[in-house]
Amino acid sequence: MSSNDSTSPTLGRRTVLRLLGGAAVSTTALGGVADSARAQSGTDLDSWFAQTSNYEGVVDKTGSSTVTVTVGEQANGGAFGFGPAAVRVDPGTTVVWEWNGKGGSHNVAASDGSFESDLVGDSGHTFEHTFDTEGVYTYVCTPHETLGMKGAVVVGDAGGATATEAADSAGEGDSEASAESAGEGDVDLDAWFENTSNFDGVEGQTGLRRVTVEVGSQANGGAFGFGPAAIRVSKGTTVAWTWSGEGGSHNVVAEDGSFESDLVSAGDHTFEHTFEEAGTYTYACTPHETLGMKGAVVVTDDEGGSNEQVAEPFGDPEAERLGGIALAGTFGAMLASPALFGAFMWLKGEGGESAGETYPKEKSE
Repeated sequence: MSSNDSTSPTLGRRTVLRLLGGAAVSTTALGGVADSARAQSGTDLDSWFAQTSNYEGVVDKTGSSTVTVTVGEQANGGAFGFGPAAVRVDPGTTVVWEWNGKGGSHNVAASDGSFESDLVGDSGHTFEHTFDTEGVYTYVCTPHETLGMKGAVVVGDAGGATATEAADSAGEGDSEASAESAGEGDVDLDAWFENTSNFDGVEGQTGLRRVTVEVGSQANGGAFGFGPAAIRVSKGTTVAWTWSGEGGSHNVVAEDGSFESDLVSAGDHTFEHTFEEAGTYTYACTPHETLGMKGAVVVTDDEGGSNEQVAEPFGDPEAERLGGIALAGTFGAMLASPALFGAFMWLKGEGGESAGETYPKEKSE
């Protein structure tokens, strides 16, 4: 068997940050899951995909020498899926995973360690692996495994009747759309965003204390969008809308009247609202609603995180998007891994004025 990445991104500060975030998730969650995946002996795919919204059975791709799987498929509350989630191929088939550039950085990591790609966010990046031996090979995206971003390749006759075969692979698109709409409460987001050009599913932002949405994002024929259009957050999260200064005057007005901003055109203006109750909240920009300038916040029952405090040592706002839980796991992993600790020290050294400081910093009197 063989595998390779088509590109080799340069290891930089942000790349290391993403790798540390992935390592945290891997340390806290993947260790136990990988062992259980091996214990399946490649047969119980229904159990493996129990939390994967776009798994609809094994799609038959036999007879093809090369099979393509999309990385960043709309599933699991955002662009957090492999598409198709499970495929059956012949021995000797090469599977090519192709990134669509959505959902942040993803990787492809086999549960048994037989193949693993780089952690990449670039659209068009590809990774391939040739499956020479019959069996069932499960894999995940390490940073998003807990969201349900899992996949499987069934080679030859392995798996038998224990994995439900897809009756018609042509119906995948419809099943994914219905899975994306499911669990959004009583609000039909597909209907709400019918004329919104930048709605591409609900982007997962759970576990964060504070989330930012751009007002005046490029969409709907100009700077007439909210970016992202729809987000999923934890109960207690504060959403901060920040004006880009483009597209004229905008406002943020909830359909149920629970929040409303001023009508503003100035760049860097902000409006905040804290969501204390679970539910789906739709909103619009009043002057540009007919153009499709609409948004939604889906609030889950779990409590928000404390990402701002945990991310502070990095001095990098990009680290905030990793989430408090992942970063906290990273610190724990560093104590047990010299490699991770060395990466952390390197990051501190790259921090300019912050290099050489100790954390947490003492508060001034």
